[in-house]
Amino acid sequence: MFYTYAYRRFSVCYTVREDDFLIVSYNYYFAFDMKNLSRRSFIKKSVLYTSGLSVMPHPLTILKKGRALGANDRLRIGIIGCGSRGNKVFLDGIFKHADKMNVEITALCDPWSIAREQANIKVKEWFGRSARKVTSYRDLLELDNLDAVMIASPDHLHTTHLEAVARAGKHVYVEKPLAMDMTKLINAVDAVKRAGIVAQVGTQLRSLPGAVGARELFRNGKLGKLSRVEECRNSSKPYWYGYLRDVKEEDVDWKEFLADRPYRPFKASLYSAWYGYYDFSHGPIPNLGAHFIDMVHYITGVGFPESCVCLGGTFTWDDEYKFTAPDCIQATWVYPEGFLVSSSNNLGNGAGSVRNFYGDKGTLKMSNWNTPTYSNEGAPRGDGLIEGEHKVELIECPDHFLDWLQCIRNNRIPVASIDAGYQHAVAVLMAMKSYETGRKTIYDHKERKILTT
Repeated sequence: MFYTYAYRRFSVCYTVREDDFLIVSYNYYFAFDMKNLSRRSFIKKSVLYTSGLSVMPHPLTILKKGRALGANDRLRIGIIGCGSRGNKVFLDGIFKHADKMNVEITALCDPWSIAREQANIKVKEWFGRSARKVTSYRDLLELDNLDAVMIASPDHLHTTHLEAVARAGKHVYVEKPLAMDMTKLINAVDAVKRAGIVAQVGTQLRSLPGAVGARELFRNGKLGKLSRVEECRNSSKPYWYGYLRDVKEEDVDWKEFLADRPYRPFKASLYSAWYGYYDFSHGPIPNLGAHFIDMVHYITGVGFPESCVCLGGTFTWDDEYKFTAPDCIQATWVYPEGFLVSSSNNLGNGAGSVRNFYGDKGTLKMSNWNTPTYSNEGAPRGDGLIEGEHKVELIECPDHFLDWLQCIRNNRIPVASIDAGYQHAVAVLMAMKSYETGRKTIYDHKERKILTT
């Protein structure tokens, strides 16, 4: 059976087989038989399906079946960024599934020669031969026999690398935050969609059994109508201090690292602890809050916020390193479904973190993402669905790397799709524009722009 899908912006129709995927928000699919559907009915049904889920960036994601690999085809992966994330997390996570999924790391890219060599030690030990080592992502994408790329570069390079990888037609795993700039975000996301590649965003909390269980709990109506979701994150010191390294200028391709940022002299702290400098990373709301806001979207099924306000500053850690990322910041989003979401980050006190979903029938506590609990605490409309405090049922699922690898093999949309990434990226970009301007921001779906009011 065939369904015909209309896509208004380009005034064309997409026709795909029933077993293909046309994604309209993560994990939500729809199909309209255009033969028996009037224009008025189509518009009405479109609103019903997308109401509360929000309109996705265009064009909609359609995977190309011809890109699937056979079970006997070795999947060859390159890594852009061989720092702590690329070396310790990506390499370890892929090697865990290397035999089962017939995978090999064949290329490593990083501006810092020491990082490349350290990552290659693992590659040689685990895969029996050295990877190709390059300084620039451009050189990596010119290599033969490369099927997929994992991006663990600094935040200001994510969109640049993502767009380039998509244009090269490689499957991709890309770290969050997805973007620091709206125009670059749109360009990268659209490139992924045009390429029809399998793209997984590194919001790995979606692949925790506790998160999957919490989503089912919410969908079953246990919490009722949400009024507020909040995160209060506290740590005694900003995380970027933990990345300070003694880096030598002669070991680094400084211009490759800077990319499109204004030139400045080499600085070891800037290269190693770029998380702490606003020109290279916008701080805890995108870096830590991206996971939180993505979890809100994943559990509740909502899409884009309608507005956001964000305030903060560097209040505690003003020292010789001259870090410019805020160490205390709070963002509040309003969603069209009728609830507030807030993320408060204090990097000057180690009191711990709290994350709660407040409904009119119960409260979901997710301070530990993988061991959530729920109760009727504070519920004004408790109806007996929740009695006492309970652990959320854990629902087993593939880990984030395995999900991506399986989707490449089977030509499926991964759990953290590019559409889901676009949603949380817009949310955090709304927050940071509010922080920069001191004004409330809104998202214009039609123009794909973040505006201030």
